[in-house]
Amino acid sequence: MRISSEDIEVDVEKIEIDLLLEGIYRHYGFDFRNYALSSVKRRVWHRVRTEQLNTISELQSKVLHDPMVLKNLLNDLSINVTEMFRDPSFFKAFRDKVVPTLRNYPFIRIWHAGCSSGEEAYSMAILLLEEGLYDKTKIYATDMNEDILDKAREGKIPLSHMQLYTKNYQQAGGHKEFSEYYTAHRDYVLLKPLLKKNIVFAHHNLVTDHSFNEFHVIICRNVLIYFNTALKNRVYDLFFHSLSDGGYLGLGNKEALTSGDTSHFYQEIDREEKIYIKGVTKIV
Repeated sequence: MRISSEDIEVDVEKIEIDLLLEGIYRHYGFDFRNYALSSVKRRVWHRVRTEQLNTISELQSKVLHDPMVLKNLLNDLSINVTEMFRDPSFFKAFRDKVVPTLRNYPFIRIWHAGCSSGEEAYSMAILLLEEGLYDKTKIYATDMNEDILDKAREGKIPLSHMQLYTKNYQQAGGHKEFSEYYTAHRDYVLLKPLLKKNIVFAHHNLVTDHSFNEFHVIICRNVLIYFNTALKNRVYDLFFHSLSDGGYLGLGNKEALTSGDTSHFYQEIDREEKIYIKGVTKIV
């Protein structure tokens, strides 16, 4: 059987990526080895070009000897796509189908896993404030990227984003003028301090870290699509052991709780918006 030069290039590329990720894990402790190859490849090649290198092996050498290059690559590999009230129908479904149950709780703990720059956590704060539940809620917003967490704590958003965010808020069932929740400056807005009062931004790595509390709600949207099957199942197990009985799990619109040892312990609350409740066995 003849092996083409294209096949050889593909094999070498995968070997280089595997060695790069293994080197990062063994030298620095960051584990990207179970991220989806297609996603990693795009981000790695972006860093190769940005550093004006020719190969992934050259990038590996720079990463292992220059922590600043590692920091830049970590920012590339982190998933930082977010917006306020992203997918408004999800927040509308949460307001209609989850909030009525949360009203019965004396205290509410919510975990936004992979929170990026915090827009969805702040969106949840606004929703709960309007529903009269924010004062008895603690929102834990976590990410593996320390730089993006610092940005999240600022609550500073480009003014150019606010037209879209206002539209999202309205479609999500917002009750007020969205402008009430921020102060506008020249080219950015600052979210009101009230929205930060009950949010804790903290470092947590879904790949390597363990459960740190018991939650009534876990939101992790459009993060798991970047993981391979083994890592997805690991994270599903983490969420299962972090949710209280009767707790709610919200996933992204391209994700579904259909695999893993714990999936049969959930029931769909909203199929379209990927909202599940723990503690009810599916009827098969």
